[in-house]
Amino acid sequence: MPIAPGQPALIAVAVATLWAQPSAPGPEDRLALGVPSAIREWVARLTNDIRANGLKGRVRTQCLLGTRVDVRQVADGWAEVACPQQDTSGWVPLDQLVYPAEGDTEGVEHFVSATATAVRDEPGGDVAIPGVTLGTRLRVVGAAYRGWVPVGLPGPRQPGWVPQRDLANEPVTAAPSTALIAAGLDAVKLAQQLLEIPYLHGGVSAYGIDAPGLVWIVYRQLGIDVPRFNDALIESGEAVQFEDLHPGDLVFIEHGGDPRTPAIMAERSQTDLPEVIFSSSVYGKVVVESLKDSELAGITACRRLPVQA
Repeated sequence: MPIAPGQPALIAVAVATLWAQPSAPGPEDRLALGVPSAIREWVARLTNDIRANGLKGRVRTQCLLGTRVDVRQVADGWAEVACPQQDTSGWVPLDQLVYPAEGDTEGVEHFVSATATAVRDEPGGDVAIPGVTLGTRLRVVGAAYRGWVPVGLPGPRQPGWVPQRDLANEPVTAAPSTALIAAGLDAVKLAQQLLEIPYLHGGVSAYGIDAPGLVWIVYRQLGIDVPRFNDALIESGEAVQFEDLHPGDLVFIEHGGDPRTPAIMAERSQTDLPEVIFSSSVYGKVVVESLKDSELAGITACRRLPVQA
């Protein structure tokens, strides 16, 4: 069934970029538009300035494999879609969408816990979908076989196979930890897994990620839904005093001209200065940094996110 306005659809590539309009991509962006979407190669070819500034006004966000979207309109090989999961919308190539097929909700959802993996057509076989990234939800639809598990794929396709070690042990439906400190330490551990990932405006994958995208993907991995963008993120959870911050809490700092850059509190360093993890448009990657005394006055807000979805 063809993709049509007013109908739901599923993201059929590992990472789909939502563009502001069909004319937003340039010739240098063609790798992000194909099937499969070669996001890692696309990001690698972009300069730091383009990743930080050149995509502003052109890229809204990204959606991961299997994300359900609502089609608003179709035009010239593109579809405008709304992504309720991120409360935003944008344009994607029609080829990167599939119509939901019968059985698309079967199986038990697990998160991809590896930084990146690939879906193969059989255990150890050819790659069917490359570049599946941390935070992607895959539905396990059968028993494991020699370290591989079958997963449902969007649309009318046969199940694929991924290494069992690349999926989280617990299903997505499992309740997240109710222990505040444990959840915070888990968030820090996940953020550390993404250190050195390139900064990418609008990015939410292990190939490129922006500052609120880092928070979104880390807490999504914990089964906790948080807003995707700064305006809502800075109002999430509850306000806390800087002196009372725990690992995993959010600190909004002035960085790169943005006074509301979200960072994840890590721990106190040996000099007793607080360390935070964030995706930096200035350094061009996810970094861990000690906040200097002079920077503490530039903190906009401190928030504690709920530890239950």
